[in-house]
Amino acid sequence: MLSAPLVSIPQAPIPPGGAAEWVTGAGGAQLRAALFMPKVKARGSVVLSTGRTEAIEKYFEVIQDLLDRGFVVLCQEWRGQGLSHRDLPDRLKGHAKGVQPYLEDYAAILAAFEARLPKPWLAIGHSMGGCLTLMALAKGQASRFVGAVLCAPMLGVRAPPMAGLLVAVNLLLGKSADYARPPAGNPYEEAFEGNVLTHDPVRFARGRALIAANHDLALSAPTWGWMDFALKATGHLGVKANLQGVKIPVLIVSAADDKLVTDTAQRQAAADLPDGQFISVLGAEHEILMETDDKRDQFWIAFDALADKVAPKPAPIAVPKAVAKPDAKPRPVAKPAVKTKTAAAPKAVAKKPAAKASPKPKA
Repeated sequence: MLSAPLVSIPQAPIPPGGAAEWVTGAGGAQLRAALFMPKVKARGSVVLSTGRTEAIEKYFEVIQDLLDRGFVVLCQEWRGQGLSHRDLPDRLKGHAKGVQPYLEDYAAILAAFEARLPKPWLAIGHSMGGCLTLMALAKGQASRFVGAVLCAPMLGVRAPPMAGLLVAVNLLLGKSADYARPPAGNPYEEAFEGNVLTHDPVRFARGRALIAANHDLALSAPTWGWMDFALKATGHLGVKANLQGVKIPVLIVSAADDKLVTDTAQRQAAADLPDGQFISVLGAEHEILMETDDKRDQFWIAFDALADKVAPKPAPIAVPKAVAKPDAKPRPVAKPAVKTKTAAAPKAVAKKPAAKASPKPKA
């Protein structure tokens, strides 16, 4: 595979041991994925999938968090995100042509890196990436993983009333590639104030700095085609029967203050999954992994609890003790010295000079 570029800025340096490659997806689409290796012996691999508008570079901090936990990390961009293939000449339009191309892309990326991903495998997906990760698991990929963590997954979109009818009408009118709503402001210069993604100004600014460094990373509002994909994907995952093939544990981490996707559908999916669990991060906006440390920590506590069960850390290598040879003569074991209380030595007494002998009387 050909090497692909990675954007590096002072606020977001490339984690050590990482490199990006191009992978050919459905219809010959050029997709970007990056592999990162830990410094220690790997306990397994994590396949990390970005959300809508997100590039690999935005997840460098998350990737480092996973490397520190001993995982090999494969971070992949969906078509239409980051530097991966865009379906329209206008790169800023967030477009999609159904669900199937995404599923074929995911399978192609796994196949391209499989030999370099030590088992067991865990999946992480955020927002649209969480939706598509769950869709891929439900469509046959679940057997390759031991668990999945979905971060604020797009399982129910906050759409206007009669959204389905509006989408259908605009598709019939041939407006699939038109914006479903006008873009809000300059996609290269979004302000932190009033954003609905995170409370952390530093991490928000880091994401904007990456786009300033390479405008090709930017993405604007969705098209009617993308809205059609989103409604169909979430509708499919809203049917309990479609989730019964996902036997692995799936943890859904929800943002309590999310203004982009609904937690109702997330709770329902956790209940419908054979081994689903729902956790809500209080006070968090949509991008939990880009939130303040106290909110990010709640995600990592939940992740570690699952990872320690399905991909435990390697046990430390025990150093064998020396064993005496069978023919060797046993050495005499010295008895431990017993300390006895000794009496204090008597003080030296000065001797009196001996008396001189009296001279013997003469005969």
